[in-house]
Amino acid sequence: MMEYKGYIGTATFDDAADLFHGEVINLRDVITFQGRSVDELRQAFRESVDDYLAFCAERGEEPERPFSGRFNLRISPELHARAVARARSEGLSLNAFVERALERVT
Repeated sequence: MMEYKGYIGTATFDDAADLFHGEVINLRDVITFQGRSVDELRQAFRESVDDYLAFCAERGEEPERPFSGRFNLRISPELHARAVARARSEGLSLNAFVERALERVT
């Protein structure tokens, strides 16, 4: 993985084309890049992010930002109740409890 200005890119290698293909993965908009070497790939990644930001600025639009840290989660009412009870028993908010659980598995 690569990171630039908060955007995260990943890449795969196409042996037949002798080329790396990459994509920014932490937003809904599509930003792709490619290169023949690791250095070329890194440079193309940075240029693609900069081009995306410039394109948004030219259009007067706010660029999509990498994840905000907020997400909705749908679970059963029973699991919700158990999670709240467990969080309270540990002196945590539900948010802190879920964040801690996610930290453990990622």
